[in-house]
Amino acid sequence: MRAMKKIVILISGRGSNMDAILRAARDEKWPAQVAAVISNRADAPGLAVAQAHGIPAIVVASVSYPEREAFDAELQRTIDSFSPDLVVLAGFMRILTAGFVAHYAGRMLNVHPSLLPSFTGLATHRRALETGVKIHGATVHFVTAELDHGPIVAQAAVSVLPDDDEQTLSARVLEQEHIIYPHAIRCFVEGRLSVRDGIVRIADAR
Repeated sequence: MRAMKKIVILISGRGSNMDAILRAARDEKWPAQVAAVISNRADAPGLAVAQAHGIPAIVVASVSYPEREAFDAELQRTIDSFSPDLVVLAGFMRILTAGFVAHYAGRMLNVHPSLLPSFTGLATHRRALETGVKIHGATVHFVTAELDHGPIVAQAAVSVLPDDDEQTLSARVLEQEHIIYPHAIRCFVEGRLSVRDGIVRIADAR
């Protein structure tokens, strides 16, 4: 029997990806426990969602730490108090310091609303529309010090429709995030992910 893995999820807002992850973990009976949800914003609606799932919801307020390093140090201390096997960024709107990222190397995942390596950073849907791409999507990747450049675990593509605006395109991409992010995390907790030469390989389910 597999040992239970512990997950800590970081959020800044409504936590829709977090909710999808929590539901999948419960419904699919993952060998994992979400030990805590941590937000850098006290007003994040996702905190109430976590509490509704019975998950400890904690605030480490970034506004209380003018220095990025001081915030990251407190965030790291809080995360490590739960001894997680995996840290999941689910709409966590902070650029993390290199030291923080190095501490969780190989055990921190993020979902980004574009088909990386295209459209790193913010405003991905607007930029996709302005560029005229016909395919857009979402990417789950390991977090590295270079923003939105870590090894890719999973991707999902959506067609860009002629009458799309940022809202309609975003909504369709988010639907795919809610599918591929839980799947990628499940693969991690089941020990099916490996990274060789910057390429992620996923073993078949046992």
